[in-house]
Amino acid sequence: MSQILDEVLQANQTYANNFGDKGSLPMPPGRHFAILTCMDARLDPAKYAGLAEGDAHVIRNAGGRASDDAIRSLVISYKLLGTREWFVIHHTDCGMETFTDDIMRDLLASSLKTSSVDASGWHDSGDGPGTTEANYIDWLTISDQATSVREDVMRIKASPMVPAEIPVYGYIYDVKTGKLLEVSV
Repeated sequence: MSQILDEVLQANQTYANNFGDKGSLPMPPGRHFAILTCMDARLDPAKYAGLAEGDAHVIRNAGGRASDDAIRSLVISYKLLGTREWFVIHHTDCGMETFTDDIMRDLLASSLKTSSVDASGWHDSGDGPGTTEANYIDWLTISDQATSVREDVMRIKASPMVPAEIPVYGYIYDVKTGKLLEVSV
């Protein structure tokens, strides 16, 4: 067993031992809202948005982007589980700002090993084999946080599956201060 696996299973045992009445939480989120945000480990939506278990849906992906799958999740959140407000929250110092689609495609064409980055850019070990499958993916990279938040909010609002009355708010989480900074859309 790996050390990480052991740590996760031990933490889960402690959590389960203190689970209490959380098993009776209803499926719909109690505060009726959803957050679309980045998977970055520095972001803790429960803390920065004051959430307890059962309060809200939190949808995470690389960059917190309004991908087809993220919109699918938001629509399910509303249509089947009654959320009434949505937040798009990107963040400062996001890794999605450090590469382009072409860089990712080149790295994956070289090998499937973990890449490294330094002041001169991204580097691959070159220990192939790689793949050209990356050529068929839009990696939804970010060149400007405020612009990407606006684009994602507008994409969500423009979806024919999203009712016009659902407010969609845009924010940038500052990883240095913990503050949410509003982005006007």
